[in-house]
Amino acid sequence: MIQSNWKKLGITACLSLSLIAAGCGESTDGSAQSEEEDVNVSKEMEYTITGIEPGAGQTETNEEAIETYDSLEGWNQELSSTGAMLTELDEAIRNEEPIIVSAWSPHYMFAEWDIKYLEDPEDLFGEEQRFTTVVRDNLEEDMPEAYTIMDRFEWELDDVEEALVETQEKEVDEVAENWVDDNQDTVSEWTEGIDSVDGTPIELVVIPWDAETFITEIAKVVLKQQGFDVTVTPVDPAVLFEAIATGDADASLSPSMPVTHSHLYAEYEDDFEDLGANVEGNKIGLAVPSYMDIDSIEDLQPKE
Repeated sequence: MIQSNWKKLGITACLSLSLIAAGCGESTDGSAQSEEEDVNVSKEMEYTITGIEPGAGQTETNEEAIETYDSLEGWNQELSSTGAMLTELDEAIRNEEPIIVSAWSPHYMFAEWDIKYLEDPEDLFGEEQRFTTVVRDNLEEDMPEAYTIMDRFEWELDDVEEALVETQEKEVDEVAENWVDDNQDTVSEWTEGIDSVDGTPIELVVIPWDAETFITEIAKVVLKQQGFDVTVTPVDPAVLFEAIATGDADASLSPSMPVTHSHLYAEYEDDFEDLGANVEGNKIGLAVPSYMDIDSIEDLQPKE
């Protein structure tokens, strides 16, 4: 009886080993490997970068990356709009699918979703940037109160991105007013020792993008509380620098340096004053959801 039981155990063990062997293969050098090959996430993404609008600066940089990186050989860029890109990003993350998108900071996408920039060894997307505050010549003499407040304005990148999430549900001026109400300690640092004025007009010019608009609305609220009559005028970058340089506008918190607006900055830099950064750590690049197990553009694979 004991011998019979050992025979049965032996047969069972052999069957088990046979099943295990059936689930494994051997490589050409004889080593065992999983039947399921590594997933090619580049192929799953159809070798496509989900981009934004045609003609955007970052769109052009993405094309340069496709031409430069061997890992992006054969890739293409899907273009439509920022809104469409964000919709696709949201859907992919909901389904835990791979996706690679155009990204920039500050933007609410980094507060809304857990995403990360891919490393850019070729440094095509440039170094970290900053929003800098520029004012017309003689503002310090004409409006010392506004000049000092503008000089003190400074925000943390994370704070801006968290606030931008709210602007998707509320008007930006409402979000700005709420931010000022909730951050009186910071506002007090900006306005400490500053006398109120009685309706002095001041014009701020802004590049009408989300982060720049929000920051400018904060400045508007604070300056109004100090008694200024504030006008905010949306303009394109070339008009912004010209307006500050000629004195047609008083100040702006929008210029992005040292890359995005460097050519305009250099053209007019003798005709305005730079008060320094108001937000630092700004960046552009390619980003993926954090659950994707890649960290660099070079981790991607060329089209088969």
